[in-house]
Amino acid sequence: MHTFLYGTAWKEEATEHCVGTALAAGFRGIDTANQRKHYYEEGVGRGIAASGIARDELFIQTKFTYSDGQDHRLPFDPSAPIATQVAQSFAKSLEHLGVARIDSLVLHGPSQHSGLGPDDHEAWRAMEALVDQGGVGALGVSNVRADQIEALVAFARIKPTYVQNRCYAKYGWDRDARAVCRKHDITYQGFSLLTANRQVLGNREVQAIAKRYNKTVPQIVFRFAQQVGMLPLTGTTDPQHMHEDLAIRDFQLTRDELTTLESAG
Repeated sequence: MHTFLYGTAWKEEATEHCVGTALAAGFRGIDTANQRKHYYEEGVGRGIAASGIARDELFIQTKFTYSDGQDHRLPFDPSAPIATQVAQSFAKSLEHLGVARIDSLVLHGPSQHSGLGPDDHEAWRAMEALVDQGGVGALGVSNVRADQIEALVAFARIKPTYVQNRCYAKYGWDRDARAVCRKHDITYQGFSLLTANRQVLGNREVQAIAKRYNKTVPQIVFRFAQQVGMLPLTGTTDPQHMHEDLAIRDFQLTRDELTTLESAG
């Protein structure tokens, strides 16, 4: 499993170029979604194809998104049952990405704010069927609260391997959700680690840590994320930042430094 994912949201026509640049920089984990409103999955597929990197070297993750999270460019028939929508979306993802299988398929947020609803149960069963058929390696869920993770684990026949959330330092870096993930051996994927945490980037103690290691503050944040058990995502479009994001395996933050980062929000 790769220790860093490249996120492809909000890149539109630049998606293909950004994915190609990220792969050239050394990323081998790609996160996308079949949600044209915020992602351009076809561009991801073209970027992967142009890279020439063997499929078995890549970790490719995409998502099923309910119709209320889509715009008019739906990848499924909105009048069809949820299970059919999942199957149609998945088939389109394979087509867009130019692959025969997906390493991780993520439910792109539950259908309701609290708990899980009938649509979530139907969607998950349809996703489990895709695993049974060999088209999907693992399942995940995004934009969830701790209680929803617990509810999904209790319901699921195939348990979630991944949880992907926007991670806010002011909420203890999503402390409650991460605790449930640890309890159930689920890998927590954190996104918006920089954009959601401007106060951390400007924290003087964090800046001092970066200076001590001769690293950038974003590198310190990403290394912190890895050391506390997260799988971080970055969506940078800057080639230099891509290389910097990956160059964080040559140092180890101390326990005191991790505590500083934990409380920086």
